Amino acid sequence: MSKAFDTLGYDAIGLGNHDFGFGLDFVNRFARQTSCPIICSNMVSNGAEAGWEPYAILRRVVSVNGRDVPLRIGVLSVLPPQTARWEAHMLQDQVVVTDILTTAQNTAKDLRRQGCDLIVALAHTGLGSAQAEPGLENAIIPLAELHEIDAIVAGHTHLTLPGKAHDGFPFVDSDRGLVHGTPVVMQGWAGSHLGIIDLTLQQRRDGGWHIAKSHVEARPINQTDPVTSECPAMTDIFDSGHSATRSRMARPVGSVTQSLHSYFSYCVPDRGLALSAAAQAAALRPHLVDTAWADLPVLSAAAPAKFGGRAGKTYYTDIPAGEVSARHIADLSVFPNELRAVLATGSQVRDWLEMSAGLFNQLSGRFPVALCDPQRTGHNFDVLYGVTYRIDLSQPTRFDSAGRLTDPAHSRIRDLKLDGRPVTPDQQFVVAVNNFRISGGGHFPISRQPDLIDLPTLRIHDILHDYVAGILPADPLGHAPQPFSFTQNQGLSAILTTGPGAQKYLEELADYRPRRLPPDSDGFLRFHLTF
Repeated sequence: MSKAFDTLGYDAIGLGNHDFGFGLDFVNRFARQTSCPIICSNMVSNGAEAGWEPYAILRRVVSVNGRDVPLRIGVLSVLPPQTARWEAHMLQDQVVVTDILTTAQNTAKDLRRQGCDLIVALAHTGLGSAQAEPGLENAIIPLAELHEIDAIVAGHTHLTLPGKAHDGFPFVDSDRGLVHGTPVVMQGWAGSHLGIIDLTLQQRRDGGWHIAKSHVEARPINQTDPVTSECPAMTDIFDSGHSATRSRMARPVGSVTQSLHSYFSYCVPDRGLALSAAAQAAALRPHLVDTAWADLPVLSAAAPAKFGGRAGKTYYTDIPAGEVSARHIADLSVFPNELRAVLATGSQVRDWLEMSAGLFNQLSGRFPVALCDPQRTGHNFDVLYGVTYRIDLSQPTRFDSAGRLTDPAHSRIRDLKLDGRPVTPDQQFVVAVNNFRISGGGHFPISRQPDLIDLPTLRIHDILHDYVAGILPADPLGHAPQPFSFTQNQGLSAILTTGPGAQKYLEELADYRPRRLPPDSDGFLRFHLTF
């Protein structure tokens, strides 16, 4: 990858939270291999080696009326301050991450003092609150309001800007890619778009520059067009590594008797989720033997890894029955997460499920709406295996997307039971879960004061591999009933959006009397479901 960046002539690279998922040594090694500077303005190392710089100054020469004039471009970069928590298992006591807005403003002012004519922010953050608040994860709107910054290359939330109208986000001109009048580009997901900002500059009488006009574009990459999808230089760089990776990921691991897919994760049993939950429980149980928690019920939290959404119509798990390869394991475990175990009361389990159920829109029965709220994301739909419960979609959400209680009277979770008996508020459980969730990912209430059980380093990817290979014993949760169902509310219906690959599994939707609707503009299938 470093060779690719150099061949393409990159001037600077801004870091994001996932770059630290493999630790500081990985980032530092990459930085040593890359000619251009790696930048992160709001992460500071606590004495350890840091392969990144707080900013970069690019010096260019432009022609004005036949004479060469210097132009200095200051580049800063910010990422979510939550990165230190999300990747605590890799970054504990090694770094400090400061507030996006405060750091960006101070760094931009410093760059101006050093004579920079133009300030560009590489901002691994997305659209969120319009108010300037400390600790924002998605800070683009107030960031664009800072007059010290001239243009922003944003990301993190996989949206595209310019693009479809971003409802609910004030000060955003979706058509022109302007936020508070500042050019902002968001380039989609996984190379789906090329982000372009063209600035027309005019020189002032004092020798400085100002932006006369701007053009922002998120240009779709046509993967089937050889003109845009093939580059001999890139092919040469990646050919041997690509072949070796495909060979490695084709190694057989084990087998499954039924297909595993995530097309209907939000409404019917997801066998891939069940497998993941059982594997986590199987890896956890040996560490509870001869402890104070040995006799507590074990639950396991799993959420879809691939669920379409902003990643597109093909981004779903779809593993056929039969041989399972290493590639399939990676399909079930996309991120390098580790296993955690947390003690939880019945009240905490209920709130955990209430937060998860916030994925769904409230249904009224007057006319069908989308089943899922587009402002929430599928990897925050935790299913807790080991208990059973029903979700009442006629009720409002108990928690908003930031994990804040909306109203103590709001509740969607009904009939929460363990082995057929109601779960009591003070009942205790051990819950197997990944480090991202328990470190605050998704803003679940359980992450605020987690009562953790010490475990050795156990990568969930490795756990899944060993479970499918038969190295770990089969776990009782592998045969547990489907945890959730919906309450039957007369007249309620919703529209499920899923990938075209779902067509071969449509019989699984039979209980909802599905009626096929025309696909949406992005090629997703749509079904009218009745509850």
